[in-house]
Amino acid sequence: MQTRTGTETLAVPPGSVTLSDRRTNRRWTVEVGSCLLGVYPVTQGLYAQVTGGRPSAAHGDELPVEGVSWQDAVAFCNALSVREGLRPVYTIGDEDDVRRDTGADGYRLPTEAEWEHACRAGTTGPHYGPLDEIAWYRGNSGERPHEVGGLAPNAWGFHDMLGNVWDWCWDVYDAEVYGAYRVLRGGGWFDEHWSCRASARRRSHPSYRVDDVGFRLARSVTG
Repeated sequence: MQTRTGTETLAVPPGSVTLSDRRTNRRWTVEVGSCLLGVYPVTQGLYAQVTGGRPSAAHGDELPVEGVSWQDAVAFCNALSVREGLRPVYTIGDEDDVRRDTGADGYRLPTEAEWEHACRAGTTGPHYGPLDEIAWYRGNSGERPHEVGGLAPNAWGFHDMLGNVWDWCWDVYDAEVYGAYRVLRGGGWFDEHWSCRASARRRSHPSYRVDDVGFRLARSVTG
């Protein structure tokens, strides 16, 4: 069986997605261009190869890496880009000063619109399939993370979009209220079913490391 690392990507077709926020009762529609997105979350094995670190509380090369901050994820994207001869997307300054080069071909975090568009894969309900068949959450996880790709993918071939670990996204959650806090999507292994929805949004400070938060890779389609 081929090792899953988190570098495997599939093309996300262009389209539009309507995002929503229950806290503010706001809805907004975003046009999404084509991009490449990780089939699986980044694994601990790949993270260790690139950074030399193993921050996760649970241990296993094909478990999703967790306990990584948004800043860690951004730095990882640049490091993996350099390793593979790609142009890094991010210029990293002090603290929360991270800028992105939209013309670069390297790895990056998905926007939350890209994430939700890929998660839904053409569906309109809260889940892209029966939750027990697609997601590790509190009801079936044994309160621990599981190896990536162990449950059914969505219609576009993406695994673990819901459950297992939350995914960091590029976007600021709400700058006026929460400052630099960034968006998390997807729900995790310790969450109840209502948090594992395609529309659910969570937030965290970009420097915080939480044991059910990981990330998946994206790349822009260039040229």
